[in-house]
Amino acid sequence: MGYKSRNKNKKVAVVTGSSSGIGFETSLLLAKNGYDTYATMRNLDKSGKISDIANKSKLPLHIIQLDVTDDKSVKEAIHKIINEQERIDVLVNNAGYGLVGPLEELSIEEFKEQFETNVFGVIRVVQHVLPVMRKQGHSTIVNVSSINGRIGFPLTCAYVSSKFALEGLSESMAFEIEQFGIKLILIEPGLIKTNFGNNLKIGKSLSSNPNSPYAEITQKRVSGFKPRFENGSSAIEVAKVILKAVTSENPPKLRYLVGDDAFKLMEIRENSSDTEFRKLVMESVLK
Repeated sequence: MGYKSRNKNKKVAVVTGSSSGIGFETSLLLAKNGYDTYATMRNLDKSGKISDIANKSKLPLHIIQLDVTDDKSVKEAIHKIINEQERIDVLVNNAGYGLVGPLEELSIEEFKEQFETNVFGVIRVVQHVLPVMRKQGHSTIVNVSSINGRIGFPLTCAYVSSKFALEGLSESMAFEIEQFGIKLILIEPGLIKTNFGNNLKIGKSLSSNPNSPYAEITQKRVSGFKPRFENGSSAIEVAKVILKAVTSENPPKLRYLVGDDAFKLMEIRENSSDTEFRKLVMESVLK
């Protein structure tokens, strides 16, 4: 599972959701830049690719199981890392998924599942990591949000609201932990060429009800996802922004946009009225 080092002078990084996409690339890039990196994932059956790369390149990368929705799993994983390394310098909360469907037809359980991973998963991991970070100081927490944490879009209300929640959580928490030398960074990617699009969940009610009043606009929205993701930025670009943010000698910003589309959208949103922006979204996303 990669080259293991007991050099306590090395910095230690933990990344959730590392089986693919942003977490995969971030884990490898941190390891290549000298971090003893723990690439964590819910399903270790998906660890083959990152394990092969780590072994071939003799990277200081360790793969362990961590399910952010499971209290016991989070506790055991973080306890194992702290026992082995006695420190955690960088935590990257990346695990997450998207749920598609109109609010009216999504069940409360589906909403809860979305928040369980995207919001409460972050809270679980952070609460277990903060005690060791407080003691050592000079640590960094990176929460991978989204442009959807700043701007709402139709038929992704569950995902968007979870990312808005993560943004508020992060901004508030940053004030609390700054006194201990712990920095907090929000990464806000636009469309990224990852498995995220393939892993989108469709609301159960919508999937089983072709006569839904939302069926047509949902189909348009879903069919538009694939080409948009295919033309998205590389996950490596997100990893590079994360590395630059956590290694910069200058104090990091709170928010980092990633991807040309994210910058363009934010510029349009900031220079448009609510009515103008809503019209633009309806024309570009649903027509």
